Amino acid sequence: MTATSTAANSSSWAKTQMPPHHTFSSSSSSLLNLGLPSSRSISLKKNKNKPNINCVLNSPSVLHFPKQPYQQPLITKDDTKLKNTPQPQHWNPLQRAAAMALDLAESALISRERQHPLPKTADPRVQISGNFAPVPEQPVRHALPISGTIPECINGVYLRNGANPLFDPVSGHHLFDGDGMVHAVNINGSSATASYSCRFTKTQRLVQERKLGRSVFPKAIGELHGHFGIARLVLFYARGLFGLVDHDHGTGVANAGLVYFNDRVLAMSEDDLPYQLRITPSGDLETVGRYDFNNQLKSTMIAHPKVDPESKELFALSYDVIQKPYLKYFKVSPEGKKSQDVEIPLPVPTMMHDFAITENFVVIPDQQVVFKLQEMVTGGSPVIYDKNKKSRFGVLAKNAKNASDIVWVECPDMFCFHLWNAWEEPESNEVVVIGSCMTPADSIFNECEESLKSVLSEIRLNLKTGKSTCRPIISDMDHHVNLEAGMVNKNKLGRKTRYAYLAIAEPWPKVSGFAKVNLFTGEVKKYIYGDRRYGGEPLFLPRDPNSEKEDDGYIISFVHDERTWKSELQILNAMNLKVEASVKLPSRVPYGFHGTFVGSKELTNQA
Repeated sequence: MTATSTAANSSSWAKTQMPPHHTFSSSSSSLLNLGLPSSRSISLKKNKNKPNINCVLNSPSVLHFPKQPYQQPLITKDDTKLKNTPQPQHWNPLQRAAAMALDLAESALISRERQHPLPKTADPRVQISGNFAPVPEQPVRHALPISGTIPECINGVYLRNGANPLFDPVSGHHLFDGDGMVHAVNINGSSATASYSCRFTKTQRLVQERKLGRSVFPKAIGELHGHFGIARLVLFYARGLFGLVDHDHGTGVANAGLVYFNDRVLAMSEDDLPYQLRITPSGDLETVGRYDFNNQLKSTMIAHPKVDPESKELFALSYDVIQKPYLKYFKVSPEGKKSQDVEIPLPVPTMMHDFAITENFVVIPDQQVVFKLQEMVTGGSPVIYDKNKKSRFGVLAKNAKNASDIVWVECPDMFCFHLWNAWEEPESNEVVVIGSCMTPADSIFNECEESLKSVLSEIRLNLKTGKSTCRPIISDMDHHVNLEAGMVNKNKLGRKTRYAYLAIAEPWPKVSGFAKVNLFTGEVKKYIYGDRRYGGEPLFLPRDPNSEKEDDGYIISFVHDERTWKSELQILNAMNLKVEASVKLPSRVPYGFHGTFVGSKELTNQA
């Protein structure tokens, strides 16, 4: 093996794959009692001002893998390959010798790893088989076939992010570990035309690995378990020490969230800065680069920032799994000026994938899934469920300069991976949070015996008494469905909303349709894609930002037919759940994560 040779994982994994009919599967500890400061409370006041609300963009959700029986998936040869030929490296003799030694050490490590069975949460044969498998990039294809009629008011680009590994996994791989790829459908309702393209987000990680011709960055979920995970970290930082890779400019994959803010499309995963993308006039996608808000953001940003529909400000969190402060909150003005960080005191680093905003507050979940890196020393996962920790929500004023006035309200045994909305009810001094409560809490990351459930719930936080209540919104649990991945009307984000549009994540982790849920009555209206047809997150697009009817708009979602192996984009009327139009896509679109819509006016204003 030479320093410039391609190792065992050098072949491109981004290829078309055909599945059989089968079932998918897979699936720092604190002992402190985190209670409510009894001397602290907040009174809510009604705001009688009701300014005009303009259209905002969506916020997301994801797919997870509980343990279930499964069959070995069949992976066929690709019919289109990406060529990822390693480029010559201009290394000095010491670097070449170090590269050869580290490659040999990695090969020995992989040989040892393969002697041990992988859990289904890290087995690539489970995690990225069927239509979870990656695809190659596609240049713009115009004049796509359309059935039905695209509403004239829909003019812009629907974007959806997802995980799409460029190289073959040689050991553990979780769905969330894949490189970020954005799928774009340019829709012109005025001319009844549509185009499609998909491109990798050119993260620092992807650029370096493509240059080397193989994967060298550790996979945060699939590989960093136990002693093998420690060894992988040692190898990675040794390569950095010798200048073979650069880990000082980001290691993230930018595969989860998307938002349009301050004239920029941002792709995000919570392990890095966001990446700025640009939509070209032809409908193609370009990566501008890592975006730090003009040198203002010095730390990572979670994948689910919130844009307030009235103030147009962006609100976000940043968490650290290594050192304090473990959590920071900040906001950014519509012009791009970032506030100072507000350090949120947490005793242990906590998984914080999402949060919520109201008109005046941010709502921060501090739950029982935590990071405990020392677990790797004893052979375990660094992401664990801490049964001794008490889940709680922190309520903090949006304009807070520090965390001294944060109010913590305990919510026992609760884990919400995503929060769909929140609002204030001054009459009772409560903040109402709408989220999907998941059990078992850590089954996203760790294999478990219990089937995963995701229950749409209303959580009430009393800011005077410090008490909380939680109830399922759909009261008939005999007809329970897993509801994950979705949104409310973003013109109403942070305000009281009647409807939520959520993916029906069944058979888990596939999405067989979506549900329009009345959050006040619990009434559910379902749209099912059909036999062996599955989709993803439904995006609600308002028809008119000033419409008096909250559900006056359209639902947009990718749908894939596992019988014909073809994908399409469906546009439905959100009021009656009838299909308005379907755009036939030129290539397969894998099941993915979160999306947004960039209107035609916003396209012309891109930075």
